Amino acid sequence: MANWLEHTAQIEVNAPIHLVWDLWSDLEQLPHWMKWIESVEVMPDNPELSRWKLAAAGGLEFSWLARRVKVIPQQLLQCESVDGLPNRAAIRFYDHGSDQTTVKMTIAYSIPGFLGELLDNLFIGRIVESTLNADLERFRDYVIKAQTTV
Repeated sequence: MANWLEHTAQIEVNAPIHLVWDLWSDLEQLPHWMKWIESVEVMPDNPELSRWKLAAAGGLEFSWLARRVKVIPQQLLQCESVDGLPNRAAIRFYDHGSDQTTVKMTIAYSIPGFLGELLDNLFIGRIVESTLNADLERFRDYVIKAQTTV
């Protein structure tokens, strides 16, 4: 039996929601700010599916095929794996007007049995949350750079 571990991070971005949404929803761009993602390839024959690959860690390689579960433009992007590494994610976008947007990212992943709980309590949870926060900070910088080049 597997345990699902879930982590959430959020950030305020000084940009209009349409820009924040456009940059995030282009999944193939995610590796620009998510250091733990090596690549995302949207399937040309079915744009609801995408192949994800984690950046190599100690020679280990993880990948999965994900599908978009729910999309509400400028509000929610939800996906889950359909093969490979079991995981799911929800990215929520909150428009505060005046070029202010909150991005809230929740990810969940499965680790087998007691091992998942033990590792999460020891260190994995802190590492994942720290990584998510750093990724969101890089995304904010990516948005700022995109604004200056428009």
